[in-house]
Amino acid sequence: MAKQDSLQGALPLMVLKLLSKRPRLHGYAIMTAIKVSSNGVLRVEEGSLYPALRRMEETGWLRAEWIDREAGRRARVYEITARGRRQLAVEESRWQTSTAAVNQVLRMA
Repeated sequence: MAKQDSLQGALPLMVLKLLSKRPRLHGYAIMTAIKVSSNGVLRVEEGSLYPALRRMEETGWLRAEWIDREAGRRARVYEITARGRRQLAVEESRWQTSTAAVNQVLRMA
């Protein structure tokens, strides 16, 4: 299992990418999708995800809406905005550059 601090920088990237492919997910569905997509290697805790979602909403990368679900329960669903799609491109580029640099160091060692 990955350490929490190693996920912190990649969390916005993963959330933006996920919501670009699967809009209108609620927080628990986002956590589950990350876990399932990584074959259980990456696990995002509520204490990290929800503050990150709020920050991304405040910066205009995400839009959130409360919806009514079965049995009268409510859920907050998230969608990526146009600004979020632009940021996703930036985040993906940064990730590719960083991972290429780390791989270069690992090959050298």
